Amino acid sequence: MAIVEAVRSKLSVKISIVLSLVLLVLTAVAAIVITVLQTKEMEAMMLEKARLAASVGARQVAESLESSIDAGMMSVNDVFDKNYVEIKGYDWGPKPKYHTKYDSVTDRTLLVFQDKFLVNHDFVYAVAVDVNGYIPTHNTVAQKPLTGNLQKDMAENRTKRFFNNAVELAAAKNQEPSLLQVYHRDTGETMWDVASPIYVKGKHWGGFRVGASMIRIDERKRTLFLTLVSVFTLFAFATVATMFAVVQRAMKPVIALTAAADQISLGEALDTPIRSRSVDEIGQLTKTIDRLRASMKAAMSRLGH
Repeated sequence: MAIVEAVRSKLSVKISIVLSLVLLVLTAVAAIVITVLQTKEMEAMMLEKARLAASVGARQVAESLESSIDAGMMSVNDVFDKNYVEIKGYDWGPKPKYHTKYDSVTDRTLLVFQDKFLVNHDFVYAVAVDVNGYIPTHNTVAQKPLTGNLQKDMAENRTKRFFNNAVELAAAKNQEPSLLQVYHRDTGETMWDVASPIYVKGKHWGGFRVGASMIRIDERKRTLFLTLVSVFTLFAFATVATMFAVVQRAMKPVIALTAAADQISLGEALDTPIRSRSVDEIGQLTKTIDRLRASMKAAMSRLGH
């Protein structure tokens, strides 16, 4: 009740509250706007890195395959082999694994450099796929030892199998410099998929796909938002406290004038001039009240008081 009474009775408190509310609203809007803009910038930077990685990866795969052909490790026909031979002796479930005439070579030549892309933790995978969505050699992180648990193995051992849903095939068959898609992975993750085409000896072989984590973006959004909220909250509290002190100080002459006016209305302190060095509105009000004091003093004198 004391707080409510203070708000009702003190102009300085009312002014401070109104200014504080306006400041808090503006601060919240600023935090939201900055978060949105920074998030868009972070997302754009990540996607640009993914595009660059896909482009570089595609060139490196092409050079690696062509070098293997030139070195006599396999022929051009071997590299474009579409006779996928199922690997027998294991229950692969709905996603069988296959050998080709070139996957034993890519296991030796592509694995290490593909893994280097994952040093950037924004990337979930970086792999070469042929035009049918077949991945001859996946990243090391996706080649974990088989456990016999079908669901676990499908999630953690993803090499030498087809990835051929609509998004995956679009990435494999893409011949534009870069293709960006939202990819719903069969592990339940949603991410950005960026693909660049791979050409071997002038012929389209497939694409190099890079998966950019949306989870990382979301984590950065949360971190950025919480940081901004903390900073702006401290700023708001400091500003509100400063504002309250400034308003209180600015209101002191008004409080003094109010007390003087009360005394004059009671016919007291009429012999005491009210002075102010200020030339602003408060100074003008002081002069007006002082003239009122002088007028009342003169009137009282005429009445014989």
